[in-house]
Amino acid sequence: MALLLQYTLIYASVLMLVALGGCFSERSGVINLGLEGTMVIGALGGALVMKYMGDLPAALMILAVVLGSVIFGMIYSLLLAVSAINFKADQTLVGTAMNLLGTAAATVIVKAINMGENVNNVSSSIQYIDQRKAFSAFKIGNFEVSWFMILAVILLIVAHVVLYKTRFGLRLRACGEHPQAADSVGINVYKMRYAGVLISGFFGGLGGIVYITAGVSEWKFENGVAGFGFLALAVMIFGQWEPKLIGLAALLFGLFRALSNVYSGFDILEALNIPSAVYNMLPYIISLVVLALFSRNSRAPKAEGIPYDKGQR
Repeated sequence: MALLLQYTLIYASVLMLVALGGCFSERSGVINLGLEGTMVIGALGGALVMKYMGDLPAALMILAVVLGSVIFGMIYSLLLAVSAINFKADQTLVGTAMNLLGTAAATVIVKAINMGENVNNVSSSIQYIDQRKAFSAFKIGNFEVSWFMILAVILLIVAHVVLYKTRFGLRLRACGEHPQAADSVGINVYKMRYAGVLISGFFGGLGGIVYITAGVSEWKFENGVAGFGFLALAVMIFGQWEPKLIGLAALLFGLFRALSNVYSGFDILEALNIPSAVYNMLPYIISLVVLALFSRNSRAPKAEGIPYDKGQR
């Protein structure tokens, strides 16, 4: 049971962070389907920090890994910002391209690094066995609390305060609902949308490094992040683009994802003789059911996905 709770919370942290990133982007009016690719690039940034700065003290290691992942994620998200905001490209196509490019680019970069160190090493893996120990905050019996779990809760609270209690949040939401009206009162819609997409890159990159350090000490980048970016989009929609509801939705999806890791530890589930593939598919099946049932009544920002034209009224 402790292991189920631990995996539920760590997967929920990943989904929560990435879904919050999508929330900020879409609240500004830009659909970010490229969260999957952003996660991979953010994970690459954090993994490279662990590889080359592995001798840092624990506190500095955590800070450096977080900075590396969010910087990589924010830089990568600029591809969406420039394409969708400046060139008014189709946001769905750009996001899809970012997902394909993210995994491919990370694989090529890691293979090039490994082959540079050893010409016979053509793997796309990075190990962080000792470095990963720095992310453990404390243990309660068999339950291990990660610093990333604590950080995710803090950022959830911050996200809610920023969106609903600050002038910045009000302006961001105005740009996603009625950008022409926002522009008429002096709000720079382009800058606010850039801010939304960059914040999305921040959360997506951080979610990537949390994901690859959840239970493993080596990651093969050619595997990507197993569709977690798309699961996060389902969490965002189920959570109605509101941070508090996103947190609850992330717990639900995190539970179903955790079951695929620990179902063999429950006699009842083991006795059912259900193939392990079914448990692996469970969170994705749930996401389809949730979207089918709730997407019709979802309250998405009215101007999301619509390029802003300053001359249009």
